[in-house]
Amino acid sequence: MDIGRIGIWTHHLDLAPSAQAVEHVDELDELGFGAVWVPEAVGREAFTNAALLLRGGTDITVATGIASIWARDAMAAAAAHKTVTEAYPDRFLLGLGVSHEVMVAGIRGHDYSKPFSAMRDYLKAMDEAMFFAAPPTTEPRRVLAALRPKMLGLARDHAQGAHPYFVPPEHTAVARAELGEGPLLAVEQAVVLETDPEKARALARTHTQTYVGLPNYVNNLRELIPSLTEDDFANAGSDRLVDTIVAWGTVDTAVERVQAHLDAGADHVCIQVIQEGAPAPLEAWRALSDAFSLRA
Repeated sequence: MDIGRIGIWTHHLDLAPSAQAVEHVDELDELGFGAVWVPEAVGREAFTNAALLLRGGTDITVATGIASIWARDAMAAAAAHKTVTEAYPDRFLLGLGVSHEVMVAGIRGHDYSKPFSAMRDYLKAMDEAMFFAAPPTTEPRRVLAALRPKMLGLARDHAQGAHPYFVPPEHTAVARAELGEGPLLAVEQAVVLETDPEKARALARTHTQTYVGLPNYVNNLRELIPSLTEDDFANAGSDRLVDTIVAWGTVDTAVERVQAHLDAGADHVCIQVIQEGAPAPLEAWRALSDAFSLRA
């Protein structure tokens, strides 16, 4: 599986009717992006959505960023993974994660007391699950949402790599050191294509406001950057935190941040464009494609 160096991470496809979402995948494929990453939270179900989106394009990979292990048992996940991979060889990448306590315990009603053990056991159960159907002709591939050493180790040893989210390039260097050479390191990077600092940071905070309240991300950043204080995580994030997480400015600014991740050891960077409104950021995607010279 070759997902290329540059992809797109987007929730906008969930907000579009499925037929239009497929058209967007067609365009992303034509623009030369190697993968489109789509979330699973309170929107479309991950495997169904991936199968729908894979009707678009011919080469682009559809990746889940991230399918929750709490949304279905391991046997169902293994069967779905193989089913979609059989239908679309080498074009489906399963990203799996433990999500967050507020989602798992608060909304789904599951026990979130031991997320690492839950992931370890889930992967083992997937590997051992029975499947009596036409098998895929290519290996089903998976990566884990991983930030800190234990989960990165699991991604190294029991998956094909890791998909860190809400991280700066400094974390990418740490993740590569934990993974070692070989495993895929596919990093998400948020960008705002706005040069006015006040407007750019206001847009960026529509993104950061969700994540500065989630312990998984907060604890990771505190460990990575010990000088961060409580004030940095208040009110959707300080200017310092916003600038650490979101690359705002020109397209060239976005390119520089992506290159910093690649220089730090990422194999693939999936760019999340933050903008006002629900429509897909088509113009930004086109501009980024041109900036990276992705079109054939």
